[in-house]
Amino acid sequence: MTIQRGEIYFVNLNPVTGREQAGHRPVLVLSIDTINKLPLVVTVVVGTNGQNISRDYSTNVRLKASETGLPHETVFLCFQVRSLDAKRFPENPAGKISGLALQKIEDAARYCLGL
Repeated sequence: MTIQRGEIYFVNLNPVTGREQAGHRPVLVLSIDTINKLPLVVTVVVGTNGQNISRDYSTNVRLKASETGLPHETVFLCFQVRSLDAKRFPENPAGKISGLALQKIEDAARYCLGL
């Protein structure tokens, strides 16, 4: 299995502690493909159903279903960056983004990390 930057997978994020996002949710692969091919971890940004987030913040990116291939609007919480073992990922991605949508995620993640 090859996990690639910009792909979206539904993964189980449990167990968690405190304010970490929990459960089975979409994650967007943010790490570069060179890293993703190694037996390391995959860095992701966690998403949530757009209905769960009533306001837009500079730390989040809201994408339409037509932009992601997911069944509903998704808000990617760019302050919720996690590194996950590749074993958590299913065989096939649920969606994929590129271009301007990926650039928005990158910009928000940089903002959140002070880069």
